[in-house]
Amino acid sequence: MTGAGRPDPPGAGADPAGAPTPAGAPTPARRRRRDPLAAALIGVLTLLLGFALAVQVRNADEAQVLAGAREEDLVRILDELDSREERLRSQLNEQRAALRELNGSGSRTGAALEEARERAESLGILGGTLAARGPGLTLTVRDPAGAVQVSDLLDVVQELRGAGAETMQVDDVRIGLSTAVTGTAGDLVVDGTPLRSPYEFVVLGDPQGMETAMNIPGGVVQRIERRGGSVEIVRSPELVVDALRPLDRPQYASPETD
Repeated sequence: MTGAGRPDPPGAGADPAGAPTPAGAPTPARRRRRDPLAAALIGVLTLLLGFALAVQVRNADEAQVLAGAREEDLVRILDELDSREERLRSQLNEQRAALRELNGSGSRTGAALEEARERAESLGILGGTLAARGPGLTLTVRDPAGAVQVSDLLDVVQELRGAGAETMQVDDVRIGLSTAVTGTAGDLVVDGTPLRSPYEFVVLGDPQGMETAMNIPGGVVQRIERRGGSVEIVRSPELVVDALRPLDRPQYASPETD
């Protein structure tokens, strides 16, 4: 009760903390949650503003320094800038030259490796340690009477080599530089492997040139025919010589290293 006995207004003397807040007004807790975000935004904006002011002041200071510099100082500054530009251009040219040298060295190395690979393949084909394919001919020697001799087979090999044969095999034996033909007529042996008639040679090279060389008058073909045998030659655009011989390792010779 107050004054002349009128009742106290509702909520008089009550704790203000318990008073209701207007609808839509932020509570103190929500205001406290927003304060860190606002402070962070203000800090970022302050930093950006300070950086912009610093750059502007620095540019203004440099402009003032240059404006107040003496003529000889400006000349010296220009000379220093020219010297720095020249050094940078020189370094750039050196780097470009080094890059070109590296590229050229890589190309030369690649070319040398490719050449070495090709030489190794050629030597492997000629030596009989690699299989090969290409144009050539098939030469078949039939000896029903068993009269073909060692010298006849050797002459076949030599005639073919003389006509440009690059590699060959007889039956399943690869012919190499150290190939030996032994045995007796009708019982021939090549590099320790017995042969049986018919003797089939697969030869890579110029087909026409080799066929012409084998059919010269008085050659090995006519001699085999006089012994009762026969020789058949068939050209082919592509043949495969796949019989391999072991790599011949020198026993006494070694590469010259000087």
